[in-house]
Amino acid sequence: MLKPSSAPLHEVYDAALLDLDGVLYLDSEPIAQAAGAVETARAGGMRTAFVTNNSSRRASTVAEHLSELGIAATAQDVVTSSQAVVSLLQRRLPSGATVLVVGSDGLADELAEGGFVPVREARGVAAVVQGLEPRTAWTDLAEAAVAIAAGALWVAGNTDSTFPSPRGLLPGNGAMVQALVHTTGRRPVVVGKPEPELFRASVARVGAERPLVVGDRLDTDIAGANRAGLPSLLVLTGVTTREDLLAAPPDHRPTYVSSDLRGLVTAHPDAVVSGDTARCREATAGPDGASDDSDDALRAMCSLAWVRSGS
Repeated sequence: MLKPSSAPLHEVYDAALLDLDGVLYLDSEPIAQAAGAVETARAGGMRTAFVTNNSSRRASTVAEHLSELGIAATAQDVVTSSQAVVSLLQRRLPSGATVLVVGSDGLADELAEGGFVPVREARGVAAVVQGLEPRTAWTDLAEAAVAIAAGALWVAGNTDSTFPSPRGLLPGNGAMVQALVHTTGRRPVVVGKPEPELFRASVARVGAERPLVVGDRLDTDIAGANRAGLPSLLVLTGVTTREDLLAAPPDHRPTYVSSDLRGLVTAHPDAVVSGDTARCREATAGPDGASDDSDDALRAMCSLAWVRSGS
């Protein structure tokens, strides 16, 4: 069930582990209220880490983009799945190993700095690394299929099936991964959310004792937070819809919900369920829907739906 908080969340938790796409921006466009919420949270003493499954851009590039959107950031503030990929390969392969890249030049640069030789052809490679790159072509997937079939270690930065954009949902890295799963019959090692490695790295990066995961996806951000034993805030500015949230199974349910990132700097009143209705302050929810479209009504709707689901 949702957890109430009489104090704003940025006063309860000492660090926010913030997803990027769908939380702070959509593609290159800022999400309204996001920058102001981050600024308020920081002014109240909350530390921030920007945690992304997207391996297409390097941490420094992400930090520059955030700064352009009014959210001050340095590369040290950003934790990417490409960094987690390099960390995993350093544990499993010798330095100087050749790695086939199905992904961006930024991912290839990250691998090179980590001590590997990134290539684009399946000739004697020790591993295949796959990350989001909108320009990925059939020829890239074909090279990867050959290398994977020959026994190369296969690592995916994430398996997000979709990618949010101002035009709607677009194919994510997981869609490309599935093409290779169908071709090779194998499955990759996945390092991005919902796996716990990114969260652990983020907690260590900011030295958090009471971290809060903030995201827009139930299957990665929230499921990953639950696996890692961390509280979470779901915002509805990205992939997840209200209908998705109400139907979420227990392992995909967040600790807190909000329509946007302002939920990070506000209190979260309790929602009380009684029979076929739920109330959160003045807002109510019942079989015919909610009394309004406020966040209080959203909390009431979630509480009622999850109680009625029996799980």
